[in-house]
Amino acid sequence: MPTSSASTTYSARSSSNGGVQSLERAFDLLERMADAGGEVGLSELSASSGLPLPTIHRLMRTLVACGYVRQQPNRRYALGPRLIRLGESASRLLGTWARPYLARLVEETGETANMALLDGDEIVYVAQVPSKHSMRMFTEVGRRVLPHSTGVGKALLASFPPEEVRALLSRTGMPAATEKTITTPDGFLAALEEVRLNGYAIDDNEQEVGVRCLAVPVPDSPTAAAISISGPAGRVTEAATDKIVPMLQQVAVELSEALATSTPTA
Repeated sequence: MPTSSASTTYSARSSSNGGVQSLERAFDLLERMADAGGEVGLSELSASSGLPLPTIHRLMRTLVACGYVRQQPNRRYALGPRLIRLGESASRLLGTWARPYLARLVEETGETANMALLDGDEIVYVAQVPSKHSMRMFTEVGRRVLPHSTGVGKALLASFPPEEVRALLSRTGMPAATEKTITTPDGFLAALEEVRLNGYAIDDNEQEVGVRCLAVPVPDSPTAAAISISGPAGRVTEAATDKIVPMLQQVAVELSEALATSTPTA
């Protein structure tokens, strides 16, 4: 699974910005725990961060006391429930920040623009700006779908190792939403290879009959995210794809840069 910036060594981080070192270290450990699947041992954290065990133990005790980490019966540490509220609020803000960029896509393409995240094994839509056409694609913000039948799902999973994709598919199953839905792991992995080669993903009537979707990942997003446009297959044609994909890719890069600066604006 792609890792966040926490996969870099702590020594590469600068403490000259006036930040409190223990606070930086605590957040670094939380990110490493998330990268490891949410549960780790102290020795694993020490090996990946380069911090001494006593320092990690002290920080983890504080995080446990605050509810951001919990100690499991096997003495390993897991992300705690208090992070859920923070994550939900951050996801809502991410959608808010993305809306100006999605609005630009609607103006330039004429089609509905979406932003989606990978939340566990599911895709969740966190932002949408609808097309001005009377016939348009509409997905409710907050809607959850399985990745194998969506363009955003393909865009997000294309960077995952094949074994992780197979494990996810075994957990979710691959039910057919339409007769064009990919329903085998091998078929889906082949589709992901096309995404990597082409630089974008397509949902061609796979989630909804008569609807095509084009999607790209948001590079270096703090959480796995993708943006897409969707519309009637009669408008989102092969010819339209050649014009729309570069717009999607450009907006994804600009959104990524805005998120990195912590002051996203369009």
